[in-house]
Amino acid sequence: MTDFWTTVLEFSQTTTVRVGKQLIQDFGQVKAVQKADGSLVTQADQWADREIRDAITVNFPGHGILTEEGKQVFPGTEWCWVIDPLDGTTNFIRGLPIWSISLGLLYKGIPVFGYVYLPILSETFHGFWSGKYGLKVPTGAFRNNHPIQTSNDDPSHNHFFNLCSRSTRIIQTNFPCKIRMLGAASYNFLTVANGAVLGCMEATSKVWDIAASWTIVRAAGGTWVSLGSEPFPLSSGIDYSDRSFPSLVVGRKELISVFTPFLS
Repeated sequence: MTDFWTTVLEFSQTTTVRVGKQLIQDFGQVKAVQKADGSLVTQADQWADREIRDAITVNFPGHGILTEEGKQVFPGTEWCWVIDPLDGTTNFIRGLPIWSISLGLLYKGIPVFGYVYLPILSETFHGFWSGKYGLKVPTGAFRNNHPIQTSNDDPSHNHFFNLCSRSTRIIQTNFPCKIRMLGAASYNFLTVANGAVLGCMEATSKVWDIAASWTIVRAAGGTWVSLGSEPFPLSSGIDYSDRSFPSLVVGRKELISVFTPFLS
């Protein structure tokens, strides 16, 4: 691993652990307010967002930043961090342990590195993706620093498929898998990456929900299908606060035809 990617990985590890320690103290203890899009935000989200932004500015002064709670316009810089300081806010305020801190690093608008930390579960995920520009990056996807890959299993009623709460209309009596809703978009996707789940659909994903997990899923061998406009590359000067990127993620491309008939 080159010095640059070692620095990126170590920064992601130390920053998310530091921020996560404070969020653990706030877990289940803070009140939320509703944003214009209907999602919730707490002072903990906003604090974590500032902390991560400040850390990036110090450690990577030439990099741009796009965040859920702060700067939501893509600056068009060659390198840009996309931050979700607290994915799964509803779980967080209700005392459910599935929530995460997500950091995605983009090169020319396309994710090439992703890091997701779930403090209560003590789980980390990271991955690298060379992208269309052919960057020299390390290979692979990892959970707690151990390599992971998507499942090669065929669907059955002993396998899982993840949904968000806005996707439940696809559930039918003949759906080929058991349904799970975990309450955090990043973790919904990552359970596909580590082979625990065969597929996932998120109807209203924002760019900060997917920037890190997009990379990890692809590095683990999964297939990402955009059900609307393609999210990447991002476009300079665009405000991404009101743009959703509905997505289907499957462990292997052969499963696209299995699940897409249910999406209409």
